[in-house]
Amino acid sequence: MIYIIYILLSTSFINATEVQAQKPNPQVLIGTWKLDMTPHNPDDNNFAMMHIESTKDNRLTGMFYREGVKLESGSLNSQTGTLYGALVSRDNSGSYNSTFYLKDGKLYGTTHAIDRKFLAVWTATKNK
Repeated sequence: MIYIIYILLSTSFINATEVQAQKPNPQVLIGTWKLDMTPHNPDDNNFAMMHIESTKDNRLTGMFYREGVKLESGSLNSQTGTLYGALVSRDNSGSYNSTFYLKDGKLYGTTHAIDRKFLAVWTATKNK
């Protein structure tokens, strides 16, 4: 019985160590990303941008949606081995809460327009 408990605890420790070792480097986000605002419609050319200037201390700084729209309250989290981000942006029509995660070099995100009452789903690829 003690042997089984030892094996279970050892396996849990190895898995936790592997997750910690696989934490992505948030600096991969730095740069300009092309956001496809209608990924469900390949015929639509509705694109926006996100420019990430810094990821220092798990904080995002930069612009979101278009030039001059500063992202606010940007935060990062990678404790599960996947890099997640969240931010707030504002324009003349209200505020927007956006979240995303990085998978295989691509961002998968959502933007909730609180005052305009919609939720947009988007993907993004990094400009070379």
